[in-house]
Amino acid sequence: MLKPKVPVYRMTFGEITKEAIHRAMDNLRDVDQDLVDAQETRRVLDRLYGYEISPVLWRKVARGLSAGRVQSVVTRMVVDRERERMAFKAASYWDLTGQFGAGSGSFKAKLAMVDGAKVASGRDFNDSGELTSRNAVHLNEELATSLAAGLQDADFRVRSVDTKPYTRRPAAPFTTSTLQQEAGRKLRFSSKSTMQVAQRLYENGYITYMRTDSSALSNEAITAARRQASELYGPEYVPASPRVYSGKAANAQEAHEAIRPAGDSFRTPAQVAKQLSGDEFRLYELIWKRTVASQMADAKGSTATIRLGAVAADGRDAEFSASGTVITFPGFLAAYEEGKDESRGDEDSEEARRLPNVAKDDALTASEIAAVGHETSPPPRYTEASLTAELEKKGIGRPSTYASTISTIQDRGYVRKQGSALVPSWIAFSVIRLLEQHFHDYVDYEFTADMEADLDKIANGQAEGPPGSSTSTSARTPTPGC
Repeated sequence: MLKPKVPVYRMTFGEITKEAIHRAMDNLRDVDQDLVDAQETRRVLDRLYGYEISPVLWRKVARGLSAGRVQSVVTRMVVDRERERMAFKAASYWDLTGQFGAGSGSFKAKLAMVDGAKVASGRDFNDSGELTSRNAVHLNEELATSLAAGLQDADFRVRSVDTKPYTRRPAAPFTTSTLQQEAGRKLRFSSKSTMQVAQRLYENGYITYMRTDSSALSNEAITAARRQASELYGPEYVPASPRVYSGKAANAQEAHEAIRPAGDSFRTPAQVAKQLSGDEFRLYELIWKRTVASQMADAKGSTATIRLGAVAADGRDAEFSASGTVITFPGFLAAYEEGKDESRGDEDSEEARRLPNVAKDDALTASEIAAVGHETSPPPRYTEASLTAELEKKGIGRPSTYASTISTIQDRGYVRKQGSALVPSWIAFSVIRLLEQHFHDYVDYEFTADMEADLDKIANGQAEGPPGSSTSTSARTPTPGC
């Protein structure tokens, strides 16, 4: 726009370190006009739609509301989840648990089948409280209690032992969205707080650029991570060849390196502990662990499932099941294990627990056989971490803007936090209902995702930008510094 009389170039560096700045100086490039046009298109879209629809909300709902293109869709996701919870009807069901002993130890098992039919669990019911599995046995309190009583003196034996090898790969290094998710799960940081702390770490030269959609590491970073893993955990914890993570989110605008400790040689958390505040240290430690673990060996072990059963006094055949995972080589788990979001279901997690060494037809002693009642649970409310994951899955918005979008819908009063859960306000219900009835495409998930795909095409030079931009003309003459 300024038409400078001297050459102007784009200098790109992913970290504020001496080495990175020197590399950037040696690799200057022109401004990518396709990316500029994609940004201009976003700006035009926001003014064409959001700036025109917001006054409708002022007249029909309340003053001061806004209808941003992405924030409206994000608000609808939170409202839709609450609608599911409001329509949900709980179903009750019962099962049995017992403690079983063998010569080499004891373990807990859960009733799996009665007379050859699967026992209904939470996942066999729909949100209307109806049993959806035709072949499942729905135990009520009376049936479960009588079965437990009939098994008190029964002779239990092992019916089968199924053992399989277990291998688990490390997670990829952090992108903006996965950092926000993991910091929310493990550190209880909001998306906004995560990005604020990461910004300080980046500005002070501790981590690489924190707005990135790529999980790839540079050769220097791979070398540093492998060297540090070998020094801290041993050579056997490092695979023979480097792990290469490729790809970025479909709606990324520009490729950056994954978020990692800065420099060609990583500083350990202990080395920076005195230089960082509490939150900064915790986030740096999380990034360091994830990066080093990403270049470590697979965790190995075995999973075992024991099936055991007996015939009750009333003639019913009951079969119990117990599963466990035994880790024989921790691999990357020695450094880091990824967290998980809350999910629906009533099944016990298969923890790294050891089951006794038993064989088919071995006799078992049974104790503490008890009937246990349950109720199905509604879909969990979104947290900032799970909402971020769902946005990325649906391809809505850009991962680098998720934190600001989630913060905006809270600032506007559409959503409030109850603990870590995101709860929509009645204003949000009113706004979304109005938008669904009169501006349906504007808050449609697929429409919004398709729009992001169209913006990607502009960024990649595969489509035209807004009128007057460089991509809207047939002949293009790139000018350094434009």
